[in-house]
Amino acid sequence: KRASSGEKVCCLILHPRQVYCLKEEGLLWREGLLPDSPPPAGHFLLTYLLIGLLKRSAPARIVVVSSLAHNFGWIRFHDLLSQGSYNSGLAYCQSKLANVLFARELARRLKGSSVTVNSVHPGSVLSELVRHSTIMSLLFSLFSMFLKSPRQGAQTSIYCAVAEELHSLTGKHFSDCAPAFVAPQGRKEETARRLWDASSELLG
Repeated sequence: KRASSGEKVCCLILHPRQVYCLKEEGLLWREGLLPDSPPPAGHFLLTYLLIGLLKRSAPARIVVVSSLAHNFGWIRFHDLLSQGSYNSGLAYCQSKLANVLFARELARRLKGSSVTVNSVHPGSVLSELVRHSTIMSLLFSLFSMFLKSPRQGAQTSIYCAVAEELHSLTGKHFSDCAPAFVAPQGRKEETARRLWDASSELLG
């Protein structure tokens, strides 16, 4: 609320804090949404609250952090909140696809407003993301020399937030500070619109 009433916001970086967890452990949001389940509720709500200020602050940029994992995701509209079944790996991939679709649809809706929206893949980063998964923690330790540091992982997000050459570019996906491939399921405009509508309905 305080941010939405501020004077100016030139850049909004949407990067959710996600962890591998088990549904049966009870690590659920109070509203019943899993931390890594689509739609990207936190992204959607925060953007909704700040969109007016971003438009008034234009030119402005929105950077949505996704992942290469979006290639392996699909949107299960019949069970968006994973109430029927839950698999942390599949849910993670689904949430990253949802982030790509969210950025795509938001860019379409903000076309002509001087507010640009792009999604990014930060790379494989050595972080605490998998601290609740013994197997994934072990794998990350074994391959740590091939992973990016958090500082390195932030570079593409920073690039999309400040690079002058991107001032008018919107609706794209980046990795290693360059345009990147988007999986076919991440390019479907109808799916992006449908997910947007589902987000609106779930958040009231």
